[in-house]
Amino acid sequence: MTDAQTGGTTSLAAREDIVFRDGTPEDRDALVVLGRKSFDAAFGHLYAEEDLSAFLHSAHSPEAVERQLADRSVAYRLAFRGRKLVGYCKIVEGAQFGDHSAARRPVALSQLYTDPAATGQGIGSQLLEWAVKEAKSRRGDALQLSVWAENHAAQRFYARHGFAKIADIEFWVGNHRDEEWLLERPL
Repeated sequence: MTDAQTGGTTSLAAREDIVFRDGTPEDRDALVVLGRKSFDAAFGHLYAEEDLSAFLHSAHSPEAVERQLADRSVAYRLAFRGRKLVGYCKIVEGAQFGDHSAARRPVALSQLYTDPAATGQGIGSQLLEWAVKEAKSRRGDALQLSVWAENHAAQRFYARHGFAKIADIEFWVGNHRDEEWLLERPL
């Protein structure tokens, strides 16, 4: 599930102070903090505390992020304002939703998060542009992601970037099942 929000027009000045780079093992703790903060800000109100806690521990634990940073099939792109991590995205090679698509080499956009205070500043769009280029460089033929069925802002954001719904799927947060849309952009 991703939490990209609508962005509106961004001034060039707001973008100039953002530095983008690939993720490294040294970024683990900052990724854990931002992943948890961003997911909780966008979706935390939807879940019982034990479901949210279980999900955050599994998806955004230091151990999970450390494993992903070391995995060659996973790539992170980070956005910094000064020394502060204000956004990131993660792509994963492989068919997570293969039975819903004709793509032979899909790449999953697994996470696209921005600091809630930095949403709407064009960071998500720039991270998404990187994800498309990186997926192509890995010979992917489609970029796929899931988005909560009620997250209309994210659905509009992805539609502006060429994604279309291809299936209804489920996403589990602890023992809570969410209705999700599987979106895809052919590459």
